Amino acid sequence: MNFSRKHLRLAAGLLGALFVGGVLAGCGNEAKSDEIKIGANFEMTGNVANYGAATLDGLKLAIKEVNDAGGVNGKKITIVDADNKSEASEAVNAATKLISDDKVKVIVGPAVTANVIAESQVATDNKVPVIAPDATSPDVTVESGQVKPYIFRSCFIDPQQGSVMAKFAAENLKAKTAVIYVDNSTDYSKSLGKVFKEKFEAAGGKVLDQQAFVAKDTDFKATLTTLKAANADVIFVPAYYEEVGKIVKQARELGITCPILGTDGWDDPKVADIAGADALNNTYFSTHYSDKDESVKGFVDAFTKEYGHAPNVFAALGYDAGKMLVDAIKRAGSDDPEAIRKALEETKDLKVGTGTITMDKNHNPIKQAVILENKGGDRVMVAKIMPDAD
Repeated sequence: MNFSRKHLRLAAGLLGALFVGGVLAGCGNEAKSDEIKIGANFEMTGNVANYGAATLDGLKLAIKEVNDAGGVNGKKITIVDADNKSEASEAVNAATKLISDDKVKVIVGPAVTANVIAESQVATDNKVPVIAPDATSPDVTVESGQVKPYIFRSCFIDPQQGSVMAKFAAENLKAKTAVIYVDNSTDYSKSLGKVFKEKFEAAGGKVLDQQAFVAKDTDFKATLTTLKAANADVIFVPAYYEEVGKIVKQARELGITCPILGTDGWDDPKVADIAGADALNNTYFSTHYSDKDESVKGFVDAFTKEYGHAPNVFAALGYDAGKMLVDAIKRAGSDDPEAIRKALEETKDLKVGTGTITMDKNHNPIKQAVILENKGGDRVMVAKIMPDAD
């Protein structure tokens, strides 16, 4: 079919009008949008599903509170969740889906270090900010000495936990010797083991031996027998609840009576279910808060009312991440990812569920740590420490 120049001009004008109209309509839809979409990339199934599910519960509560109060900047926040199945490769797939298909402005999660690190490159390439609620390895926000511009967290880092537990062992428990038992399949555990050794020996102690296991192991008696032979004053086991419960139970069955020390990976009720309350006596672990601390009562009461049970530490950190995110969006005055990223960097003296947060230069929050003792089936807070700013 042939067209005259007049017909071509008319057609071009019509197409131009349609294009401009479409653009304006698109802009109008954007301006009228009443939601801000955020991604939740969590371990809902798999080996650490308890962590992911609890963290997501805390995040949902923080978002529900702001939505019930009218939203932020006139918009409601919508959570789009994705299950990474407790696997690093699936964390990448989940992040890709949330960014490419769901068009989220920011991602909260995953829970554990390896999965956040796996996600980081996808988020950075797409310039989408990430808040990691629970991942404590320094490598989460810093790589080869450079801060990852789009990665943040709402929890303290491994050096703080490792340092606190080494100091507690040396000063509070008067330990002179220690052995370390790490999960060789996680960066989390290996990083904590390394920091504990450095700090404990710097304090004058001596690490006599280090042994390893891997996630999903069930029989620990051979390596525990080796560790027992060292006759150390304390055993440091920086690991996750599924293995920790079995390790503590089997250690006591082998006659190991010395204090067993751990970190926030212990902070789950299933540890007591697996190990038994008696076996857990004379064990201590560092964590992010205590639900018996009066300063966090408001959060604990709100969570208990919403879910019918008290929050564990992962729920608390998910709530903190949600409060950080809402505060950043509010101060940014926009749901633009770059504006949110900048606002996250400038977080200062923000009241969250577990205390107060100020973001340091490495995108790590300056916040307190506590040490809890398992005693008679209960947990007793024995120390509460606020680190110095970096």
